[in-house]
Formats: sequence, structure tokens, C-alpha cells
Amino acid sequence: MTAMNGTGMLLRLNLRLDRIQLPAWFLGFFILVWASVIAIKDAYPTPEALATRAQLLHNPAAVMMTGPLLATDDYTLGAALANELSLYVFLPAAIMSVLLVVRHTRAEEESGRLEMLGALPISRFAPASATVLTLVIANLLVAIAVTAGLIAAGAATTDSIAFGVATGLTGMVFGGVAAVTAQVSEFAGPARGTALGFIALAFVVRGIGDVIDPQGSWLSWLSPFAWAQQTRLYVDLRWWPLLISLGVAVLLFLIAAALNHRRDLGAGLRAGADGPAEAHRYLLSPAGLAWRLRRGGFIAWGVGLFLLAAAMGSLANELEPMVESTPDLASWVPLDVDSLTESFAAVILSFNMLAPAALMVGGVLAIRGEEYAGRLEKVLLTGTSRTGFIAGWGAVITSLSILVTVVLGLGVGAGVSATTGDWAWLGETALASAAYLPVVLFFGGLSLALYGWAPRFTLLAWLLVAWSALVSFLGELLNLPDWARGISPLWHIPLVPEADVKVAPLLVLTGLAVVLALVGLAGFRRRDLADR
Repeated sequence: MTAMNGTGMLLRLNLRLDRIQLPAWFLGFFILVWASVIAIKDAYPTPEALATRAQLLHNPAAVMMTGPLLATDDYTLGAALANELSLYVFLPAAIMSVLLVVRHTRAEEESGRLEMLGALPISRFAPASATVLTLVIANLLVAIAVTAGLIAAGAATTDSIAFGVATGLTGMVFGGVAAVTAQVSEFAGPARGTALGFIALAFVVRGIGDVIDPQGSWLSWLSPFAWAQQTRLYVDLRWWPLLISLGVAVLLFLIAAALNHRRDLGAGLRAGADGPAEAHRYLLSPAGLAWRLRRGGFIAWGVGLFLLAAAMGSLANELEPMVESTPDLASWVPLDVDSLTESFAAVILSFNMLAPAALMVGGVLAIRGEEYAGRLEKVLLTGTSRTGFIAGWGAVITSLSILVTVVLGLGVGAGVSATTGDWAWLGETALASAAYLPVVLFFGGLSLALYGWAPRFTLLAWLLVAWSALVSFLGELLNLPDWARGISPLWHIPLVPEADVKVAPLLVLTGLAVVLALVGLAGFRRRDLADR
């Protein structure tokens, strides 16, 4: 048996498992890039508008959220794409790669499926090899989607190809990071969380480095995101930084292969610490279990999102000159020039409210993973009722989601307050965030209804989150009809604190959330466990 025996079979299995995710990622990247280029073109149609936008980028918060300042003296559309779009294309590619690698490595070991496959005539390295090839195919599709989206929107061909290659190689680097963390940790959750933590660290390191030197300091070069951004797309294209990404990706996969050879199947290089002899009393309840399993993710995301919201809010003082030079800006961002700061705070708050909605969906649908892993059945065997489990789990996820919603309101207010000197914004935006709680509850109710009756269709909840994001960011620009925008629950919430709160949509969304949750509970009580 050769060292690669069985790789082809496992690759076909991986592609079969990812038959929905890979096309979805491809389509998502294409739409994201194409729509973003069109949006930037329409928002900054003249050299004067682009020059004014370039001045906004001198704000340290803007540098943290975008990238190095390239060609600010002659800020072209291409420079805007490189400075403002690239990071938010590289980020999802990195996240996709981490999720894919952990799913096909550590998660397969944890579930026991990889041990079963080991009974077949396959080599020890076949699963890892198949995972790497799957990752290559996924990032190749992403690179093609990014390139096609840029070219379709009218961007220069050569730089667009470089943009796509940079996106794919950035995904490969973080896929390599995930391959290493999957060898170290014994469980999929910590392996995934550690790799995602490296993404966050790379984001922060690049941001601080670019603040130190707007062209990119030595600190910036410690981040894989900087290697891609320093290709200087559409400004002064250079390919050699991508060789760093390629070399590091190969090195990481070689390290992962060596570590894989040193450990037993199902074990991690770092043995898990022994727990207490007796579990804490709160773990005996579904609410305690949910708190123990989900608190880490909510806390990590809450801190990161708070900092991002504060950074976005800190741009409030930079808006007036940009609006004066770009009167068409209101055609895709609903800003009121008569109350610019208040209008800006309302728009930024609405953008940030997508995050707690997504966390709510993820928290509710985590029950599905517990069910298919067989752990939920063991909990129910202890005498816990299905209703009690859903009630306890749902109460914790709802409470955490509400907390994140208010924290994001505080974040926006903190940013606006810091840049305007008026600290009344802190309380105003925090109070305004409460208007979005019915939306968060609606997403939770929808997720539970889908999980209760049709677990295989829970992806619909995520599709609604994605559609809501499209409506929020590009609804005005794409001239979507009201019926299409109305599919997004966020569209029904007025832009507070600028607009007056309307009670009717809040009551309707809350009522729908309660009804959907009850429907989902009824479905969960009726169906068999692990019924897909």
C-alpha cells in the first residue's frame, strides 16, 4: 500500500459532503466582489470624490479596518478596491478554509468516522492528503469567483487575477494553521476556535502595523493579510509577496503532516486537562450545559465586535467633507445631511445588528450538532424533557444574544462619543439597539422552527441572514423593490436613534418569533432524534 493509497476515494467523499457549501461559497464571493465594485464606482464617481474618500482613510480607525494607504495622492478606483475591499475578501476566505479543514480532520476523528474509514485499504496520510486537495479546490473556486467578479465589474484583468490568487493563497495559509491546530487539540471546537483566534490576531497585528506606518511597517509583515495586501493591487502590482503566502502554507501543511505522524488517532498532541472529580451543579441543567458550551464563543465575538463597532463609530467626524464632495452617497447609504452624525450612527448601528442575529442562529442550531453527535440523546436519558432542554438552551442563547446586541450599541456609541466629545451618544445608541431585539428573537424563532421540523433545511436561516446583509449594505444601490427588501427582518426596523420607533413592526416580529419558537418546539417533540 502506497503512502497516498485511498486519497482519491476520500477526496470524492469530501467533495460529496461539500457539494452544497462549495458552490455557495463560489456564488457568495462572486456576488460580494461584483456588487462591491459597482457600489464603490457609484459612490465615488469622480476623482474629487475619490480624493475626499482618501482623506478619510488617514483616520487610524479606518486604517485598522481596511489596510495600508496606497496611492492616496492619486486615489483611483483601483486603489480604493485594494485599500477598502481586499481585507473583507481575504477574511471570509480565511474563515472558510479553517472551517473546511477542521471539519474534514479533527471533527471526523472526534465523531469516530475516520477510525471506521481506517478499516478500509487506505494509508495513514490519505485523509490529510484528501483534505489538502479539497482545500486547494475550494480556494481555487474562490480565486476564480473573485477574479470573475472583478473583471465582470470592469476592473483591470491582470490585477484582478492577482487579487484572486492572493485571496486563494490567504485561504491556504489559514487552512494550514487549522491543519496544525487540529493536530494539537483533541476536539474540533478548540481546534477551530484556536485557528479562528489566529485570524483575529493576524487582523489586529496587520492593523497596528499599518497604523504605525501607513505603507506597512515591519509589524504588518508578521500578518498573512499583509502579504496579500502588499501586492499593491491596482497601484503598483508586485507578485513576490505571494511567494511568502505560498511558502508558509506549504510549511504549515508539512508541519501538520509531521505532527499527525507523531500522535495516535483520536488523540491530540496536547492532552486535555483532567476535569474536577464532580461536575458543578449548574451543569446538571440544560441551561448550565448551554452556558458552558457557548459562553466562550459569545464572549470572544462580543469583544471583537465591540471593538469593530467602536472603530466604525469613530469615523463620525470625517463624514461632512466626504458627503459634500460625494452628493450621490445618499443613493446607497441613507444619510441625512441635516443631522449627519445622528444619521451615521443609525446606519452603523443597523449594520452591526447583523452580528447578534447571526450569533443567535448559530447558537440555536448548535443543538443540531449536539443531536447528531449523540450527546443530546444522553441528556434526555437522564430524565430531562425535550421541552425543558429547549427552554433552558434557548433561554441562555437568547440572553447572550441580547447582551451582544446591547454591547454593540455601546460600541457604536463609544466610537461616536470619542470622536465628537459628546458622551451622551453612549447611552443613546445602547438604548436604540433595543429596537433590534425583536429581529434577533425572530431569527432565533425561525432557526428553532426549521430545526424542530426540518433539520436538513436549517441552512435557510443562514440564507436569510445573508439576504439581510445584502439588503442592508446594497439594497439602495441595487434598487431592490420593497417586497424584496421586506424579506429582511432588519428592513422593518426604523433607523434609530435618528428615526422614531414604530411599535407595530416590533410587536409583529416579536409575535412571529414566539409563534415560530412554539412551532419548532412542537416539531422537536414529535420527531425522532437524528431525523434529518
